[in-house]
Amino acid sequence: MTTHNHNGTALITGASSGIGAVYADRLAKRGHDLVLVARDQQRLETLAQRLRSEAGVKVDVLKADLSRKGDVQKVEQRIRTDPAISLLVNNAGIGPAGPLIGADIDLLDQMIDVNITALNRLAVAAATVFAARGQGTIVNIASAVALVPEIFQGTYSGTKAFVLNLTLSLHGEAAKSGVRLQAVLPGYTRTEIFERAGHDIAKLDPTMVMEVDDLVDAALVGLDQGEVITIPSLPAAADWNAASAARLALGPNLSKDKPAARYRAAHLHTAAVG
Repeated sequence: MTTHNHNGTALITGASSGIGAVYADRLAKRGHDLVLVARDQQRLETLAQRLRSEAGVKVDVLKADLSRKGDVQKVEQRIRTDPAISLLVNNAGIGPAGPLIGADIDLLDQMIDVNITALNRLAVAAATVFAARGQGTIVNIASAVALVPEIFQGTYSGTKAFVLNLTLSLHGEAAKSGVRLQAVLPGYTRTEIFERAGHDIAKLDPTMVMEVDDLVDAALVGLDQGEVITIPSLPAAADWNAASAARLALGPNLSKDKPAARYRAAHLHTAAVG
């Protein structure tokens, strides 16, 4: 006889370490069965064994390199065909190795493949399946640098801006179908992504670096509270609401049949001088 977990199954990408591994721990303790996705089979198996023992939940391991289209499609197929999956945590990502000028363009392409192409495919697949069922949750891990591209590497911050925009747009489309969306925008977080990118996190101001456990716990509280955008270090939600309102206030003037008067005046002045 097959038993079904009423909490459903959470599929987590980038689950072998860092943010993904802590999500796996917390969601297992909340009673979710898990599908753990990452490249490192051994680390996945070690984590899965621990969570089965500690939380008593079912944990499957799915090895996949999300920079490879075939592997992304394998994960997508699991989302589309496993009716138990009710929560997707799109966490896998590649960080920058240094400034954009002079960077390894092949590495930038790989970053886009993982941070944008794979995440987009899995999010859209999950949204489609969940909307048809009338329920489901998608958590996309973005970054606070999506809001401040002037101070961070452009390709990376651009990929995270994509994640933010995708989440807001999908929320607008899918909320009426019972699908919940959340984008999490961490600041500096103590994970292996710094070491992999050749950076030393110890050189950062410690008051700016959040522990990964604190980050995930805060993000889950934000999810419980129904937030679409969660910035774990932001003290006042009103600040984000004000920024969003200011952006949306631009809407009525973003597409008109004529240029704004300030540009027409400049044009007429130039013509007169000529």
